[in-house]
Amino acid sequence: QVQLVESGGGLVQAGGSLRLSCVASGSTLIMGWYRQAPGKQRELVASISNSGSTNYADSVKGRFTISRDNAENTVYLQMNRLKPEDTAVYYCNAQDWGFRYYWGQGAQVTVSS
Repeated sequence: QVQLVESGGGLVQAGGSLRLSCVASGSTLIMGWYRQAPGKQRELVASISNSGSTNYADSVKGRFTISRDNAENTVYLQMNRLKPEDTAVYYCNAQDWGFRYYWGQGAQVTVSS
């Protein structure tokens, strides 16, 4: 069982930046960030494998950067040039080496126009 603890959400003006962090209680294979806006389905924002391979949603490419520190079991999401449409609850997600999935509690990100 892996537990995920997120931090770093908040309120920012359009064009600003925020950094999300997620610490896992154990080793993971893939870590990522999803988001869910009111009335919308949860969607993948970015993911990163244990070897460093990354994947981004088209809507955040060039603005968001995902990274991880395997020694600290931590994944980060650096969000730059934020837009009001980035407003959502951001969830950390992890897949362990047994291919089980885990979710964090969610972090609110609000971008004002």
